[in-house]
Amino acid sequence: MAHRPSPNKRSFWRSRAFRGRLYQALALGLIAAVIWFLTHNTLQNMALRGIRSGFDFLTDPAGFDIGESLFPFDSGQPYWQAFGVGLLNTLRVALLGIVLTTLLGTPLGVGRFSRNALVRGVCYAYVEVFRNVPVLLQLLMWYLLFTEALPAATEAWTLGPVFLSKGGLSFPIPLWPAGGATLAFDFPVKGEFAIEHGGSLTPEFLAVLLGLTFYTAAFVAEVVRSGIQSVDRGQREAAVALGLNPRQSMRLVMLPQALRVIIPPLTNQFLNLTKNSSLAVAIGYPDVVSIANTALNQTGRAVECIAIVMAVYLCTSLATALLMHRYNRRAAIQER
Repeated sequence: MAHRPSPNKRSFWRSRAFRGRLYQALALGLIAAVIWFLTHNTLQNMALRGIRSGFDFLTDPAGFDIGESLFPFDSGQPYWQAFGVGLLNTLRVALLGIVLTTLLGTPLGVGRFSRNALVRGVCYAYVEVFRNVPVLLQLLMWYLLFTEALPAATEAWTLGPVFLSKGGLSFPIPLWPAGGATLAFDFPVKGEFAIEHGGSLTPEFLAVLLGLTFYTAAFVAEVVRSGIQSVDRGQREAAVALGLNPRQSMRLVMLPQALRVIIPPLTNQFLNLTKNSSLAVAIGYPDVVSIANTALNQTGRAVECIAIVMAVYLCTSLATALLMHRYNRRAAIQER
């Protein structure tokens, strides 16, 4: 008697889950085949035209200096370290921008529900102005403000130990104590031509950071407003019945329930901020795009430099999306 497959085995091969996995495998195989074909065809065409290819140039001396770096860099160091400087500069803007955007956009969104007409009007005006002006124009506006409108370093505006001038923002930084010594600070002082000592932020960095923050905060404010508006009105009435004032109602009842609606579109705004940081090249900030452009012009490795930039933004976007997804799962309301 012939052996018949069990009903469970037959149902597995015909199940929707199996078909879904099969379609996914076929799609991934097709994408891999297309990528291989394009890469192979590109390399062949480059070889026929005598164009060098490969990532071996990353170990060659860069031959250029970088005006802003979190660690020392000179022209004799290899290209891969130059790309590392650009990557850190990009992450520096993106991470600070995400934090500042959240801190600014959230109260703006909440302010749209204020009982004070002036507060509501200011929040509404901010959103409409900043989200309707292209972000590149805002970056240029801030850059011109820092480089043209502010005084020279010798006449810097002073607020306590902080100096603001065409040279950027200078501020005290802590000197890490050793051997039980007390904590001390390195304070900036006016020199003959520039602000000396202390820490500083360049006009390019400040222009990129403020431009991206003010622009993206307008969209974050709308995300927060729509999330709060999606909460059932009965929740607000219940909070009032419990004796909560409007501030407590917003903080303890409305915002926690609105998070499940706010977080997914908020993630998109964080991703947009990170990708928009590539516009920093327009004002001379040495991010990864700027470094790639310089390396491309010097080596002619266009495909490789563009691939590095694409990989950087792909990895940072995926990491941001993963972290926000985990936070979204933690913030989700657990149904009984």
